[in-house]
Amino acid sequence: MASSDKPQARSRLIKWLSYWWMGIAFFVAFFAFWEASISLFDIPRYILTAPSTVVQNGWADISTLLYYTWITGFEAFLGFAIAIVIGLPLGLAISFSSVLKRTIYPFFVSLEMVPKIAFAPLFISWLGFGLMPKIIIVVLVCFFPVVLNAILAFSSLPDELSNFARATGAGRAKAFFRLRLPAALPQCFVGFKYAAINATVGATIAEFIGSDRGLGFYIQIVTGNMRPDLAFAGILLLTLLGLFLFGLVTAAERLLIPWHISVRRKAA
Repeated sequence: MASSDKPQARSRLIKWLSYWWMGIAFFVAFFAFWEASISLFDIPRYILTAPSTVVQNGWADISTLLYYTWITGFEAFLGFAIAIVIGLPLGLAISFSSVLKRTIYPFFVSLEMVPKIAFAPLFISWLGFGLMPKIIIVVLVCFFPVVLNAILAFSSLPDELSNFARATGAGRAKAFFRLRLPAALPQCFVGFKYAAINATVGATIAEFIGSDRGLGFYIQIVTGNMRPDLAFAGILLLTLLGLFLFGLVTAAERLLIPWHISVRRKAA
């Protein structure tokens, strides 16, 4: 059994490398050029440091970086989850209500035009420098992609499918869970992915504006101390945090809608 698993694992690895080798080669070349350009162009270390220095000095301060990563990650994950819990049912309600479509929907579209970060100083002045204003800001930047894509998803069921459900005698609840919800999930996941991208951005900018901990606070402090090496270490962890959250959404998409063409193309 174990011997048969090895060729399969090797085949999957070869397939993965054959698909991603250009991306891997690009990143290797990018960081190699960055490393060499510091000495080649004699760039001052207080302006830009080599990737090897970023890794070395970041590792020396890894305990602080990991602690602040946990803080920022908690803000991003909690705000993202709250945005989905509120935004998805609200988008469903708006898509089924003509009154809400004519009242709340235009209001949400108008608010989407406003940079949500503009509210950050107000929330911090109202609620202080604690966790709450950061969570609210993350919820705001994640909420609108979720709710607007949910409205689009639940309002876009083709008439043919609706007629088919009625012809089979399916009740409203059965038609919703068997037909409308599966048909809406792909578009909903588009909103979830946009929200996942926004989550760490919202948490970091909230920490820039007013905080005493978190990766945004850390980057702001070390940049003021002319330590770009540590600033890049914080940016690297922010990137990994965002990729992890995006990966969780992608994994949930593959689990919940494996039949959709976007998932099947990735699997192929």
